[in-house]
Amino acid sequence: MAAQKRYEITDEEWERLRKYFPGRIEGQFGRPRNEDRQILNGILWIVRSGAAWRDLPERYGAWSTVYGRFAEWQESGVFQKILAELGEEADLEDMSMDSTCVKAHQHSAGAKKVL
Repeated sequence: MAAQKRYEITDEEWERLRKYFPGRIEGQFGRPRNEDRQILNGILWIVRSGAAWRDLPERYGAWSTVYGRFAEWQESGVFQKILAELGEEADLEDMSMDSTCVKAHQHSAGAKKVL
């Protein structure tokens, strides 16, 4: 097994999620689609890194292809279905938010305006 790349899902995670991603329809013409796992890993890279779509590493495919599949899956409800299933299993006993990641402009804290 190859080393796990940062931001990419494991084999076990992919086996669990695979059922949500529609495969190529039999008899469909045109170029073969990029693998859904590769595309999902590209989407996760964008979400986790905060980078712009155009900065997506080439190993995930063309940024426009990854974005197009993201938009397709978003519109068809793929992500909502995944989150709904994962939410059913969530252990919500211990939750916290790290406030160091929340940024606010200085004026939102009541600071005096500099004229």
